Amino acid sequence: MIEPSFWRDRRVFLTGHTGFKGAWMALVLKSMGAEVSGFSLPPEHDRGIFVAARIADDVHHHLGDIREYDSLRTSLGEAEPSVVIHMAAQALVRRSYVAPVETYATNVMGTVHLLEAVRQQPTVKAVVVVTSDKVYENVNWSSRYREGDHLGGHDPYSNSKACTELVADSYRRCFFCGDRVALVATGRAGNVIGGGDWAQDRLVPDAIRAFSTGLPLAIRHPGAVRPWQHVLDPVLGYLLLAERLVKEGDRFAGAWNFGPCAASEVPVENIVQELVRAWGEGASWTRDVSEHPHEATYLKLDSSKATHELGWAAMLRLEQALSLTVEWYKAEQRGADMKAVSLDQIHTVLSAARASVRC
Repeated sequence: MIEPSFWRDRRVFLTGHTGFKGAWMALVLKSMGAEVSGFSLPPEHDRGIFVAARIADDVHHHLGDIREYDSLRTSLGEAEPSVVIHMAAQALVRRSYVAPVETYATNVMGTVHLLEAVRQQPTVKAVVVVTSDKVYENVNWSSRYREGDHLGGHDPYSNSKACTELVADSYRRCFFCGDRVALVATGRAGNVIGGGDWAQDRLVPDAIRAFSTGLPLAIRHPGAVRPWQHVLDPVLGYLLLAERLVKEGDRFAGAWNFGPCAASEVPVENIVQELVRAWGEGASWTRDVSEHPHEATYLKLDSSKATHELGWAAMLRLEQALSLTVEWYKAEQRGADMKAVSLDQIHTVLSAARASVRC
């Protein structure tokens, strides 16, 4: 699906490399021999994958804030990358209700700063801006959202990510068109799961914390339907998109959905029951009946554009994604070498990609 030879020795500038998805991205790139420069805030969790898998040893590790333009531009210029992958974000819906100004400043102006810095860096050939499946104006219909559907977002996180899409589109039309300029695309993925995520108010980390202490997991909306997928599926999609931008040009610039197969679009309750089964002793759940902020009932993605035009499709069935996730946390709990565990999971998924396995 992706060509490791394309990434060997290629200079990549990765924002958000200390976060959950960003750390997995850094490790995948390093496993293929890329030269990665990371720019991010310090890691929030000392048991997250960035720390657990010792990713700082594998990248040019720069601490910085994308809200500070000068330091971002300097770091990007020093890296002299050919590919930029923008994953830094305030990525939590519930936190966005508490800190809307931080959310908009990070997600919207941070993206403006990144793209403005790219304008000053002639080595860059391709930029992939990672947004979210929540960029769509969600009207709770059961059909899938396509890239041309209306953007919106009820909460500050979702709305800020829709704004990020508009920023990327404006820069693409105004500044990144014509010959000898960077090409810009955006990637929209669903509810991503995988080992090494310890964020608050996310289903899997909340479950692992509860199960590890023998407490029942409290679920807010067990009937809410989401597109669940393992982190490595969209990560490989973003990399494939960057490859196509560099090798085949501007027909790949634009927005792309990277959602799971239809069988992985299930209610929260299904995920919780499978997590309880996979974890075993000490795992249970209950419904949280207290009042909570708005959440959509349905959210599904149509990824046929990525399938037909990029040749991408999700590889991991839901049970495989959950199995890999639980295995990672159990390995971490017993003190395993988490870099080795993580690289082994990457090797497993890359092997499936080379064999054209699809869920």
